[in-house]
Amino acid sequence: MTVKMRRQMKILEVIRNTVTETQEQLAERLREQGIDVTQATVSRDIKELRLIKVSSGDGRYRYALPEEHGSGQHVSRLRRLFRESVVGMDASGNLIVVRCLSATAPGVAEAIDRLYWPEVIGTVAGDNTVLVVVKPVDATAVVMQRLQEMAR
Repeated sequence: MTVKMRRQMKILEVIRNTVTETQEQLAERLREQGIDVTQATVSRDIKELRLIKVSSGDGRYRYALPEEHGSGQHVSRLRRLFRESVVGMDASGNLIVVRCLSATAPGVAEAIDRLYWPEVIGTVAGDNTVLVVVKPVDATAVVMQRLQEMAR
């Protein structure tokens, strides 16, 4: 796992577990956990992770993943579709092929995309197959394991 991937995973952990209002707060929380970052690095990570600012209910704003704001029910439906549709998976290099029931691959691909995993570059869906592109190559096994757990 790369330094960038570890840092981005820690960013996701921080915003899920604490109210984080600014990039500087986020950078400080990362430094407290031994991750040396600059505000510019945090800014790039926020863009790559597609974090958004949402109301914290008291007139202030905090960072969150788009899935955490608004349509939680939509995300739950996509995860259920994933579980009910996936019939198998295999990997080679930095690619994972997810086999699905006929006509369900687009929903499965959207479910994967909505996870916002930093090591998943993107997905391509056909009718019954989803191609998941992973970066770096050494993260493929971790992503494959997570997908298999989601399919259970």
